[in-house]
Amino acid sequence: MLSFVAALTLAFQPLSADELNPDTFPAFSGQSAEGNYLLAPPYKNAPELAVRENVPKGKVYRFTMDSSDSRIYPGIAKSDPFHLVPYQRRVTLYVPNQYKPGVPTPFLVSQDSMGSGELPTILDNMIADHRLPVLVAIMIDSGGGDAQGSERGLEYDTMSGRYADFIEFEVLPRITRDYKITFTKNPDARLTMGGSSGGACALSMAWYRPNLYHRVLTYSGTYVNQQWPYDPETPHGAWEYHENLIPKSKPKPIRLWMQIAENDLRSHDEEATLHNWVLANLRMAQVLKARKYHYQLVFSKDSGHVDGRVVRQTLPQALEWVWKGYATRN
Repeated sequence: MLSFVAALTLAFQPLSADELNPDTFPAFSGQSAEGNYLLAPPYKNAPELAVRENVPKGKVYRFTMDSSDSRIYPGIAKSDPFHLVPYQRRVTLYVPNQYKPGVPTPFLVSQDSMGSGELPTILDNMIADHRLPVLVAIMIDSGGGDAQGSERGLEYDTMSGRYADFIEFEVLPRITRDYKITFTKNPDARLTMGGSSGGACALSMAWYRPNLYHRVLTYSGTYVNQQWPYDPETPHGAWEYHENLIPKSKPKPIRLWMQIAENDLRSHDEEATLHNWVLANLRMAQVLKARKYHYQLVFSKDSGHVDGRVVRQTLPQALEWVWKGYATRN
């Protein structure tokens, strides 16, 4: 186990010149190994986004969930945290053609319903090609709003396993009841993903509930100090992941794919602000490498926060990478 002194040394180690200069990263090829990679324009849609007539098509269902039915997230008001404000959240469910009723299935959870337009086609194609396991996709909206004090901020930026519990005890049972889907309990067969705060949320699901999730995929992850309300155990919010939690904790069974953009949020802010998305993700890569995690970071040039061009080019490859090591043939 890493000694306390060694952990402190790692936590406060400056980024090297190469770590601060993504132009030194090797080019991202889509089949790249672990480590840091550079992706440059022109960006183009991955071929997996094109509908193929010769592959089995999954079914897509849509429904809403009411806050009045939630014990974990009954709704909050930004200006008055003690007053309940009702909301509805939309959920999109993809069930592959190859799903076998009654057989526990792998699945992914996508925060902010990220990829709900592209994922069904991507999954149709990649499952048919045995590049991914037969898996169900749950694409779910937040409860609304953004940043500190909002329902979305409470769900996504809080440093805890609360949101993972919400999925486990309220969302999955609802889908099982209404759509007769049997979900696997194997954390290695569960992926959680998202962009921005949805990405930080995805990591929190695996970090605080490693018994539930091992695979994480994030775009422009909000590994910055965005937490609300304040928690003295993690005073710097998700900045704590690379500042303290990962360097000072025993490695967890997490496989993590990350992307960050050259022109991402507050990319020129000083590190002391704890709000520079680019530095936060570069620091994540630094500590993940030092602690020998299975990770890949893609730095995209001439692009912005959760840039759709980058997502549409890289998502199929990211999915394939993050599922590496899991059997794709049944």
